Amino acid sequence: MSILVENITKLYKEQKALNNVSFNVNENEIVGFLGPNGAGKSTMMKIITCYIPPTSGNVKVCGYDIHEQSIEVRKNIGYLPEHNPLYLDMYVKEFLAFVGGLYKVKNIAQRVKEMIDLTGLQVEQNKKIGALSKGYRQRVGLAQAMIHNPKVLIMDEPTTGLDPNQLEEIRSLIKKLGKEKTVMLSTHIMQEVEAVCDRVIIINKGEIVANDTTQSLKQNKVKQIIVVEFDNAIEEQLLKNIAGVELVSTIGGNKYKIVATEERDIRKDIFNLAVEKNIGVLTLNKEEQKMEDVFKELTK
Repeated sequence: MSILVENITKLYKEQKALNNVSFNVNENEIVGFLGPNGAGKSTMMKIITCYIPPTSGNVKVCGYDIHEQSIEVRKNIGYLPEHNPLYLDMYVKEFLAFVGGLYKVKNIAQRVKEMIDLTGLQVEQNKKIGALSKGYRQRVGLAQAMIHNPKVLIMDEPTTGLDPNQLEEIRSLIKKLGKEKTVMLSTHIMQEVEAVCDRVIIINKGEIVANDTTQSLKQNKVKQIIVVEFDNAIEEQLLKNIAGVELVSTIGGNKYKIVATEERDIRKDIFNLAVEKNIGVLTLNKEEQKMEDVFKELTK
């Protein structure tokens, strides 16, 4: 396996950022590392990439130990941190050549061209980084993370600041990279997780609360989500009184979102209630549970 995390704990004085965290990431696997703000995601990524040491526990990357072989670990990792550190006074091509030089990349000019083409920086390649938009700066960060052709890519919020078209391009790039490299990425965009990740690890308050495929997580946390629209107002309490109903929220007007834990289909109960109250049902739909709902359930 490419990444092996064993019993990692990280303390900041009295605050426990990570509590005995263990997981692994296999070769050629794209894993989404999710969690609310302050859950410990960035701390874990900084430990894996040797930016900070853990208080206890160990990590191995491509078989190399972060304590004993940190230089080898760094050689095998490409890292795009959350706050993308770039030299704003350098030109794009100059910066990528500089980073390539640090990694002692052979045929640097050719490799810089490959990275520019891969990340879609052709139009902006002769500009200073400080003159680029946030989206293009993020692309430069991706290019520098891959310049030395690492086996493992660690990306913290890689699509921050990208427009919808750029989002699609970078997601396609990540999926393509996942066929040849191990990719671990942090994001708050649930559609991105479902679109590109083979597996999801969810961390909350410094502890792992889920580690599975998106499909399995959605199936294991099955709840009925019903959206109903009436032709007249109805008391929310009447909907809450239906057996198994856990939550009722108004979407707008006479439209409601109902979350139920009952295994049986409650749509018949909703319809019967409407008939009893002489209220017409305009729409009544059962929605598929989304990763966003699973995430909220696990981290609330």
